Amino acid sequence: MTVPYIPAQRGATVVTADWYAHAACRHADPRLFFPAGDGASEVATTERAKRVCAGCPVRDACLDWALACGAKIGVWGGTTEGERRVLSARRSPSSVQRAQGQH
Repeated sequence: MTVPYIPAQRGATVVTADWYAHAACRHADPRLFFPAGDGASEVATTERAKRVCAGCPVRDACLDWALACGAKIGVWGGTTEGERRVLSARRSPSSVQRAQGQH
């Protein structure tokens, strides 16, 4: 099976391919990917969501979409909000310039 996927480019528009039609989560309860509750139950729910993402054929497209759109809540592409903040900081043009010694 070929999965249509157009990766998001830095500064470009959002992923436009119909990647969600192939997502492992498309029939799952959405609440799984938006954990709430006390610390232990939230962590357990997040880990269950990440296990669904781990075997997903469009995980990279989902993560690219979340980064391009700035998704602030939920598990997307197998990552939490905090993990995406770190990835976004690494991908931002200003962080690339700092890494290259430019200001």
